[in-house]
Amino acid sequence: MVQRHAHRGYGADMAKAVGINHVALEVGDLDEAVAFWQRIFGDVELRGRVGGMAFIDLGDQFVALAQGRRQGPDDGRHFGLVVDDKEAVRDRAREAGLPAGSPGGKLRVRDPWSNVIEVVDYREVQFTKAPEIAASMGFDSEKSKRALAELREKGLA
Repeated sequence: MVQRHAHRGYGADMAKAVGINHVALEVGDLDEAVAFWQRIFGDVELRGRVGGMAFIDLGDQFVALAQGRRQGPDDGRHFGLVVDDKEAVRDRAREAGLPAGSPGGKLRVRDPWSNVIEVVDYREVQFTKAPEIAASMGFDSEKSKRALAELREKGLA
């Protein structure tokens, strides 16, 4: 049964967006793309393949990798990927020979097909996993004071 929110006015009967289920990226080669994700982000699991696509699990979400990059590099377009340890990803990116910025600063990683992944630390952003989900994924669900303040400001904590 769909629960309707008690909103009034425009959009009262519209669904509320509550999150992102997955992101789809165009890549040149599926095997290379899966290997890249495993090299940079560690133990990501291949959920499966269908046609020209591969799906890699990121906890309770996934990334869809589509064979056949059709566009050139785009410096402005990116997506944010939440990780349990941004600095560990920075180290892995450096080991792979990729630019990784300064410790503590912004971290953007470009895959071989110029998809830009902005890596953010779970503790520092509003995005929140239920404690039991975080525990089963093997990380602490604790947030920084700044992230908690942002959540409180929105009435979410």
